[in-house]
Amino acid sequence: MKGFDYIVVGGGSAGCIVAARLVKESNARVLLLEAGSGDYHPVLKMPAGYMKYLASDKYLTMHQTQPQPQLDGRGVIVPQAKVLGGGSTVNAMVYMRGHRQDYAEWNSALRHTGVDWSWEALLPHFTAIEDNDHLGAPSHGVGGPLKVSHLGHFSPLSRAWVKTMQALGIPYTPDFNTGNPFGVGFMQHTIDWRTRKRCSVVDAFIAPLRDDSRLVIETEAQVEEILFEGTEARGVRYRRHGVTHHAEASKETILAAGAYQTPKLLMLSGVGPQDHLAERGIALRHHLPGVGRNLQDHYEVPVVATTRGAFGYYGQDRGWPMIKAGIEYLLFKTGPVTTTGVETCAFFDPLDFSATPTIQMFCVPTVYLDRDVMGRDPGHGVTINSLLLRPKATGRVTLRDAHPASLPVIDTQIFGHPDDLARTLAGFNFARGVMAASPIADMIEHEIFPGAEVTGDEAIAAHCKRMVKTGYHPVGTCRMGHEQDPMAVVSADLRVRGLEKLRVVDASVMPNIISGNTNAAVMAVAHRAADLIARRERVVEETRRAEVSL
Repeated sequence: MKGFDYIVVGGGSAGCIVAARLVKESNARVLLLEAGSGDYHPVLKMPAGYMKYLASDKYLTMHQTQPQPQLDGRGVIVPQAKVLGGGSTVNAMVYMRGHRQDYAEWNSALRHTGVDWSWEALLPHFTAIEDNDHLGAPSHGVGGPLKVSHLGHFSPLSRAWVKTMQALGIPYTPDFNTGNPFGVGFMQHTIDWRTRKRCSVVDAFIAPLRDDSRLVIETEAQVEEILFEGTEARGVRYRRHGVTHHAEASKETILAAGAYQTPKLLMLSGVGPQDHLAERGIALRHHLPGVGRNLQDHYEVPVVATTRGAFGYYGQDRGWPMIKAGIEYLLFKTGPVTTTGVETCAFFDPLDFSATPTIQMFCVPTVYLDRDVMGRDPGHGVTINSLLLRPKATGRVTLRDAHPASLPVIDTQIFGHPDDLARTLAGFNFARGVMAASPIADMIEHEIFPGAEVTGDEAIAAHCKRMVKTGYHPVGTCRMGHEQDPMAVVSADLRVRGLEKLRVVDASVMPNIISGNTNAAVMAVAHRAADLIARRERVVEETRRAEVSL
């Protein structure tokens, strides 16, 4: 039995930050367990490199969701990172915090008791993490470990799209991260502006501790069960390279495996809905009906058109264009390699520009669709994705069986609420209108998905059901809540209700999804969680000393 102060399960954005802070600031001995690999191809360090692996199983687990009746029986692919650093190692590097109202709703779910999760309370954690290339106080941080910058290259299509959106009444905004994302502009990314390389949580938080004996990292380690003594979590059992190991945590076991794997591990350990565990032959440790419920994600639908010329990035990843771009990047850190290919976005409500945004719209300067819906070869073109920010339908994560190696069952419930499809239709129609407006209309040849002949709500709805895809932002399956909330899994300080020395610190604790890409919010939650853990430990120590003095 290996002994540690803390065990952190999951080496993604949340797990790496919590582990690093506990080691560095609390002088704790920490075991960080990651099911994925600790090594990845150097191309992932290049801003454009992640696109090579979007459809690959090498660093992603491709979950196939349950067939969705409301999508005419279609099951959607929902990937999850399987590499140290998690999403921050393989994602598109967008740095987006969401809307202050999102966090007000978190506090509302907690009935404004206990820990404050408002925008104002989380802002110091956002800024403490950040080292921004050109933005400063009060909204941004300078000198933090995570490098944030604008991209080094923008395509003509991206520039034209931003101008077109302004012509249609969407104002330009230079910064989406002040708590009120509205308008159109160029996104910030977790890229080091000095080297023009990705800045993952591994780079920012783990690399400085590589030689610190207090931090033990084991990759390709599949955690199979949380070990308990009564209601107290004592550690974990995990399997690595075919060998079973046991590790003990004297202070806490911390779950940071993400919105799919964290509820799966809890249920495998007997913590979850009693009836479901009985169906899978798992002995009940603690009945928590909310485990695996409240799954939320962002969902997007594309409009795709070919262009009259090479205004985007098609063909830049092969042949002479790739060689030329690679040389430019290596010599000068400029050119197409310094972009993620998703350079701009807009936040708005297509039905009312004065309302809180309901859509995040992206302009992708190529023909790009997920591998399960791609109906033609990529080419010169543009893809405008309309992403639903606040879906009303919620899904669930359940166990396939009692075997730790089995993937969980994911039921997304995309368009499970009629308002979600209606709002998506409004976003789609607006995106189609954008393509018909100048100056971007001058670059467009013709629409290919779904095609100009597809009109009317019924036909467009059919297109949405066929083409809708994940925004890669699953949250909510172990959500925070107040003491009288029967579906809450964790308390305001992220401790699992009814159990001791067990905490969840990842995206699954969010009561509602934020309005934007989720990685920045996950990092802020984890940074805050480290403070909560340290505060709890101080209380425990003070109590112990008081008892000794008596």
